[in-house]
Amino acid sequence: MSAARPTKTVVVFDYGFGNVRSAERALARVGADVEITRDYDKAMDADGLLVPGVGAFSACMQGLKEARGDWIIGRRLSGGRPVMGICVGMQILFERGIEHGVETEGLDEWPGTVEPLRAPVVPHMGWNTVDAPADSQAFKGLDAGSRFYFVHSYAVRSWELEVTNPAIRAPRVTWATHGEPFVAAVENRALWATQFHPEKSGDAGAQLLTNWIETL
Repeated sequence: MSAARPTKTVVVFDYGFGNVRSAERALARVGADVEITRDYDKAMDADGLLVPGVGAFSACMQGLKEARGDWIIGRRLSGGRPVMGICVGMQILFERGIEHGVETEGLDEWPGTVEPLRAPVVPHMGWNTVDAPADSQAFKGLDAGSRFYFVHSYAVRSWELEVTNPAIRAPRVTWATHGEPFVAAVENRALWATQFHPEKSGDAGAQLLTNWIETL
């Protein structure tokens, strides 16, 4: 009989701007050993780091920097250590955000701008389907009709990163539509991110989190 697979440890980074308890429960549901903390050593040592985010882009960036989260994310990714961002935790991974005419620098892991979503009804609040690439690892085991829970007024409306080296695998980008297409998720080696809330997306969200845990 084969040995049991060791439980993966995940830190939900607590920098004051995220649904940390919902994320904790969702990750525990799929078998992770979860801790909510902003402790530097624990965030660095965990198998996976989950960065939630709710509220304004600028406030989240300020809170993240005060908790040294920007440095932790950068250090983990430079070593190929998995990080996942959710909602505004995804948005701050882009180059910049513009809210009410004010531009704020993001973490610049990907080029692109988080801008107001152009739609008849904003915020985009509720369940929506997504259009994932056929080779997506995040959406493995999910059918095209799977729905995820969104709450946001801002989004990345275009994907700007071009990969011209055939030896480098391009990020897998998933789209959704609310008034216009926008980036709903990104898989880029050790860095995953979703605009929707997998921790509030029922069985579909649990499957996506399971898929992430399997990469740790």
